This record gives sequence, structure tokens and C-alpha cells, in this order.
Amino acid sequence: MAKRYGGKFSQNSETTQAPVARRVEVDPAGARSNLLFIPAIPLVFMSLNDGAQGLAFGLIAAASLTGAALMLREGLKAEAAYRARKVAERPALPRKMIASALTGFGVALAAYKNDPGIAASVIYGIAAIGLHVCAFGIDPLSSKGMEGVDSFQKDRVARVVEEAEKHLTAMSAAIARAGDRQAAERLADFQTTARTLIRTVEEDPRDLTGARKYLSVYLLGARDATIKFSDIYSNTRDAQARLDYMALLDDLDKNFAARTQKSLLEDKTDLNIEIEVLRERLSREGVRLD
Repeated sequence: MAKRYGGKFSQNSETTQAPVARRVEVDPAGARSNLLFIPAIPLVFMSLNDGAQGLAFGLIAAASLTGAALMLREGLKAEAAYRARKVAERPALPRKMIASALTGFGVALAAYKNDPGIAASVIYGIAAIGLHVCAFGIDPLSSKGMEGVDSFQKDRVARVVEEAEKHLTAMSAAIARAGDRQAAERLADFQTTARTLIRTVEEDPRDLTGARKYLSVYLLGARDATIKFSDIYSNTRDAQARLDYMALLDDLDKNFAARTQKSLLEDKTDLNIEIEVLRERLSREGVRLD
């Protein structure tokens, strides 16, 4: 009797999962900001034979330029996180603008070391600030998506989201120790689903109460399970431990996706109620909507 094939890699297999669009991690700093670490190096060596005063100016200028490069990297990361979210507060520390100021100060001091003239040094410094701002811009100066959200609720959401992102980052670091590519890819799929829920809560903080258990308790458990799996699998290559961990990720992925869908359906229900209330009010005012 013919038997239908239904193995793991069969197209009709029940274990086949729909592809999930993963979030591609891109370094927001990029090569441009890394290049700004270079000018401080030759500046230090060029100052070694300029006497005590020239050496001091050179070292301070190099430190200022290095600090500017570090501050710029952190500013670009903060800006990338700000732009990735629909609801976000402006960065508390204007790192990119501080980097521009440090760059201008470092260039002005380096110019003064070679040509002790205040006017020329100031011009060089202002030019450096202008070029830095043109190349990298300034920090976001206002929060976004905060209309109608009180500060207490906003702070609660920010704390939960920050904690959830820390758990997801710790999971990525832990799974790397296991050395299993398929497990790492399955974890990345789950992280994408979890971040979808995070963004949903950010867009509508009213859903925080229902989703908080998922973003704190469940993610904490997932992080601990990932750490334990990596410790066991990296030493023993235990196939059963791998199967149990993959099954856990499947369950978590389904539960998080269901929670996100529930949030979206509740939002739609709220919208329908608001529309009906608006229709009734307009009808009482003698306005009919066909």
C-alpha cells in the first residue's frame, strides 16, 4: 500500500512554519563615525617633539577628539533607537551636539598649537562644528507619539520596554555560546515576534497591563531557559535538550503572537465603539452620515 511521504522537510508537513521576517541588525554608528577616531592618533605623535606646552595642547586636543568620537557613536545609537519606535522620548543627553562641540574644541586647540592665533583657531573650531553638524546632524529635540499619554504611564511603559529589550539582548548573547545555527535562527524568529508585541504596547500604552506579564515574567523565563540550554548544549550536544528548547520557543512564539493579535482586535473594537458614539452625537445635532 502506498504511503504518503510527510517528513520534516515535506511541503505538506505540519511542522513546516511560515517564514518570519527577521529584523536585520545594522550598526547605527557605521564607518563614518569610526573614522573620527583616527585624527587623534597622528596628532599625539606630531606633538611629541613640540615641547611641554605643545605636547600638553596636543594631548588635550586628541582627548577631546576621541571623546567626540565616542559621544557621537552613542548619540547615533540613541537616535537609531528613537527612530525605530513610534512612541519615544527625546534623548535625555544631546550626545551628537556634545560631540560637535568637542570636535570644534579639539580642532581649535590643535590649530592653536601650530599657530598661536586666537582668531584663526576660533574660525577653525567653528568650521569643524559646522561640518560635524552637516555630516551627522543634531539629536532629536522633541518626544514623539506622546499625545494623550500621562507621564506616569509613559514612564511605566519605558521601564517595561527597557527591561524586555535587556532580556532579548541577553538571549542573543547566550545562544551564541551554543554554536547551533538553527536554534539561533529560531530564537531570532521569536525575538521578532516579541518585539512586535513591544511596539504594539509602545503605540498604545493602555495595553501595558495585559502585556506586562509577557514582557517581564515570560521573557525573563525565556532568557533563563536560553542560558541553561546554551550551557548544557555547548558541553554535551544533548539532542533532547535541543528539542525541548525548540519546542519552548515554538510555544512562546505562538503565545506572543496571540497576545499581539488580541491587542490589535481590542484596538479595533475600541475604534468601532468610538465611531458609533460619534455617529450618535452627530445624529443628535442633525447631521446624517450615509
